[in-house]
Amino acid sequence: MNRRIKEKIIEGFFFLNGIIVILILAGIFILLLKNSIPAFREVSLQHFLSRPIWNPDAYEQPMYGLLPMLVSSFMVTLGSLIVAVPLGIGTAAYLSDVASPRVREIAKPVVEILAGIPSVVIGFLGIVLLGPFISKMTGTYNGLNALNGSILLAVMALPTVISLSEDALTSVPRSYEEASLALGANKWQTVIRVKIPAAASGVLAACMLGMGRAIGETMTVLMATGNAAAFPTSFLGSVKTMTATIAIELGEVAYYTTHFHMLFAVGLILFIITFIINLISDIIFHKHTRMR
Repeated sequence: MNRRIKEKIIEGFFFLNGIIVILILAGIFILLLKNSIPAFREVSLQHFLSRPIWNPDAYEQPMYGLLPMLVSSFMVTLGSLIVAVPLGIGTAAYLSDVASPRVREIAKPVVEILAGIPSVVIGFLGIVLLGPFISKMTGTYNGLNALNGSILLAVMALPTVISLSEDALTSVPRSYEEASLALGANKWQTVIRVKIPAAASGVLAACMLGMGRAIGETMTVLMATGNAAAFPTSFLGSVKTMTATIAIELGEVAYYTTHFHMLFAVGLILFIITFIINLISDIIFHKHTRMR
């Protein structure tokens, strides 16, 4: 009887925690939505999403166009995935199938330490190390641009991609590898043509979670991308992401003005985008775990 009561208490405790998390998530969404609605009484949603200019300080006609920030955010996120996905999957394949137990014991904590480095430190390294290097290699005026932000976000996304991809590769049944080797394939052919395709859903979920990690990052892109409000045209130009815009402007804007509410609207769009990305990756990941 006592054991059953304890189990019920534990079950209720975990259920309560789950409900609290859902309520917090719903509360954040309601807060963003409530503070965004007044903005759309002044500026239509269509103009907000399609205008290529964000200039809230214009004297005659302030412009609140999300498009430059939206393109900038996806630009640096795409650039980070171009770097992080092949490098992360390759590292995961090495750790799961090639590395010796000794090397794996050393490499895994290093990956976890990489995940724990504060974003402000990575942004600082982007300013003092990566920025001058990019400027010298490309001949640009400075290295604070989309390329710098993409490389730094790739570094931040790598631990997520590596850890989850390794888990997906490790979960592939041993019989797949044995059958491939028995047919004459070598180790790398087995990994590339058998194990990675078999773990594709888990690897895809890892990449999408890495994407969610990159698109929601603030301090690194604020420090390393230049924060130019102009519409982005190349990776060598300065860009201003949605997260950086909120961080820079929200602390200085007057409360309850159109500009104030527009920043909440930017946060609402960012919340929806990251929620959809994480939801899709979670669905894919759970589908992969059920297929094990």
